[in-house]
Formats: sequence, C-alpha cells, structure tokens
Amino acid sequence: MTNTSPDDLRLDVGGIHTLRQADPPASGARCFGDGDPLYAAYHDTEWGVPFTDSPDERELFERLSLEAFQSGLSWITILRKRDAFRAAFAGFVPEVVATFDDDDVARHLADPGIVRNRLKVHATIANAHALAALHSEGGTLRALLEEHAPEPGPPPATFADVPPETPGSRALTKVLKKRGFAFVGPTTLYSTMEAVGIVNDHLAGCPTRA
Repeated sequence: MTNTSPDDLRLDVGGIHTLRQADPPASGARCFGDGDPLYAAYHDTEWGVPFTDSPDERELFERLSLEAFQSGLSWITILRKRDAFRAAFAGFVPEVVATFDDDDVARHLADPGIVRNRLKVHATIANAHALAALHSEGGTLRALLEEHAPEPGPPPATFADVPPETPGSRALTKVLKKRGFAFVGPTTLYSTMEAVGIVNDHLAGCPTRA
C-alpha cells in the first residue's frame, strides 16, 4: 500500500475498504472526504448516489473502469486524473473504446495524465467489447450488478462494518469473466455497486445518507 493520508485510506480500493476505523464519524460530519475538496464533492454528489445512465451505459462503464484502474492506488489519484482518463478513453463511450487498437494502447501508455498500466488499458478495451456483446443480447451491466447486490441492511456504524466484498460480488466476478470482462474482481465489483448507488454504504449519521 502506498503512503496515504487518513482521507486517502478512506478511499483506497475503490472507496473505503482499507479503512477499518473503530469509531464512527463526528455527529453531522461526512463519513469521508472532509480533508479534500475533491473528495468532499465526490462524497456529496457521486458516491452512493443513484443516477440514470444513457442506453450505452457509458457512465457505469466509466465508474467500473476507474475502479479497475484504482486497484493498488489511492482513490484521490484517480479523481485527480479523471479528466485525463475521459479524454484518453473518448468519454468512456463503449462503442468507441471497443475500436481502440495497438496504436491507441501505445498512446495511452505514453500519456502521463492517466495510470499507465498496460494490463489495465487492455482490460478497459476488452470490457468495452464485452459490454457491447452484453448489450447486443439485450442485457445491461446495471442489471447484473443489481442482481448480485446484497439486500439492504442497517446503516453501517463504521467502515469496519462494511465488507470489502460479498458472496454476490464473488459470484458476479465469475459471470463477468466468462463474458470476457477483465479486472473485475469481487472487491472492484462491490466498490462499483457502492459508487453508483446500488448499495448505500454511507455511515449512519452521514448527512448524505439523510
């Protein structure tokens, strides 16, 4: 793990899963993000907030892709590079990313604005192909995520109460890998469920949860 501030730890592994603090946040405080304006905006307006996507699921594809790129890094690194990622991956339009070839891979690996990891770049392109195939069958990635999400439970008191993965996310990893998706481990998938509001893991007392 890289050296990180407490707020970095709140958002490692796609959100909050390397933080296992024993104490709940102060009354009325965000459950993470108070130490950085970018974190705060992400906490307040995105993490755990449901949204309506376009038919090609480009926003969900972006979120899944960023979760995969984040693996092994702090989430603030990804947030700070987000605009560069969007430029590099054509706004995460799946049909466009699926057309990327070796020249595009080379371009990405030379781009200091993003995380230059060959396996993750190839995985993003492979996932665009797999998502297009899923859509051609009439399916959606959101439906698969929702199908494998846990039943809602009591709000977690601390992040020690939040699992890094679930039986459903482990099962979904197998489903997606059979479909050709890559870098979709169970922690990445559960983090995606949290990030897009399929699962609400804001802590009890967090203003965003109210």
